[in-house]
Parts: sequence; structure tokens; C-alpha cells
Amino acid sequence: MSLFKVNITAKNPRDDRASPPIEVLVDTGSELTWLPKDVLDGIGVSAQRKRAFSTATKQIVQRDVGYAILRAEGFETVDEVVFAEPGDMNLLGVRTLEGFGVMVDNLAHRFVATTTLVAATREFI
Repeated sequence: MSLFKVNITAKNPRDDRASPPIEVLVDTGSELTWLPKDVLDGIGVSAQRKRAFSTATKQIVQRDVGYAILRAEGFETVDEVVFAEPGDMNLLGVRTLEGFGVMVDNLAHRFVATTTLVAATREFI
């Protein structure tokens, strides 16, 4: 698997405040998207709760999480975002990718639109 970066913008879901583009590492090993705390604070995204995360080095860290509208490469979704502290990486996590409705093409370093899976429809019940 190769690594690549994209630019993402975050928008406050309560008003029109949006961040400038932020370079993030596309990380299918991360559940959530991590964006700088100062950027999220600057657009008025509020922390809703704290969550514990296990890092690649097996360290447990606590971070605030909130909600933002995320946009990258022509795709958009509403998702939980982690308020990354100085020293944390900026990451685009798998839940955001799923919200975008994309798969990652690691060879071409791009997103590929997919169809969303449905558990069941009435005609199959």
C-alpha cells in the first residue's frame, strides 16, 4: 500500500465558516479524520466529547471530537473529526472515505467513486 496526501476543507455545519485547504495523509488505518485543533476552533467547530485513541506506537491518547462538513477531491460528507494537537498528524480516516462514497486507488493516488451498500430493501424481505 502506498501513501498519498490530499487537500481537505472543513466547514462548520452550523454556519458558513470554512477552513482553508489542509493537507492530510489518506490513512485507511485511521477510523476518524484528524484536523488541527486551532483550525477547527477557528471556524467555530465545537468539541462534543473526548475519545481515547491507540496510536501506532500503542500509546493511548485522549482527544476532543466534534462534527464538521468535510470536502476533498469533489466529494463531501458530515463526519466526526478529531481535534489534533501539535505533534499529531493530519489524517483523512476511513469513516470520512466511506461518507464520501469512495475507495482509495493506492496506485493512481486518487479516490474512486463506489456505490453504497444497502443492508436490505423491502423487496428482499
